[in-house]
Amino acid sequence: MPRPAVLGALLAGLLVSSSAARQFVARTDLVEVYATVTDDDGRLVTDVGREEFTVMEDGVPQALTAFADGDQPVSIALAVDRSASMAGGRLAGAQAGGRALLLELGEQDRAMLVAIGSEVEVPVPLTLDRRAVDTALQGLDAWGSTALHDAIVTAFDAIEPAPGRRALVLVSDGRERHSRRSADEVLARVRASDVLAYPVVLEGKVTTLFAQVAALTGGQAIRVSRTKDLPSVLRRIASELRHQYLLGYQPTRPQGAGGYRRIEVRVGRRGHHVRARAGYLAR
Repeated sequence: MPRPAVLGALLAGLLVSSSAARQFVARTDLVEVYATVTDDDGRLVTDVGREEFTVMEDGVPQALTAFADGDQPVSIALAVDRSASMAGGRLAGAQAGGRALLLELGEQDRAMLVAIGSEVEVPVPLTLDRRAVDTALQGLDAWGSTALHDAIVTAFDAIEPAPGRRALVLVSDGRERHSRRSADEVLARVRASDVLAYPVVLEGKVTTLFAQVAALTGGQAIRVSRTKDLPSVLRRIASELRHQYLLGYQPTRPQGAGGYRRIEVRVGRRGHHVRARAGYLAR
């Protein structure tokens, strides 16, 4: 079942920022938003203070009641296209990129492997044992077609129950074939979640669906023109995920009203840009 975007009960525990003595406290009806800040050159910016953020819900400013920054644990669903069109250098490049991402993760970070072919499989469920994930990744061979729509939904279903920050990193040539689920079903699933999505397209073009999924979740859709660049791209994604800002607020409008609510996050610095999820379903 999809994890609610808004916490419906008081949760125990604290998420402590490793770079500062700030604490993130989970509360009733707290909306969590992960924000990535970059400069005009696309470089990560990691020194933004709480007071520099503005969060809007349906155009109405919200008061931040929680904030955390610094290196924080993450759970990643690494989804790799192993279809026939990825045979040879493309699959090998995806395997090298996936290994680079796994090596970038910290001791508290978790990963799982999703293999995309005619069927979508999860060879390794979410685990701290990244060596097991890498072993299964390197053992993939190319076969079948590419059920990308099904893969996104399967990955979201699998990673969403994990605690804290969760993300899908999907590596493919972008050629969707024979999914049971439509693009509209994918977007509906994504809107109901707070999982970040990073579709990485190898030697193809970023599809409209990939761009929409990334924009809705606060992730990023990336085109990689050269296979040899995949490791550096996936390392950068892993670093970004571990150095986002966690913003929390209690909405001014009661949750009982329901519906989809749009979120906009701004930062008060010239030449700086913010990526965050586009909204959430009120419960």
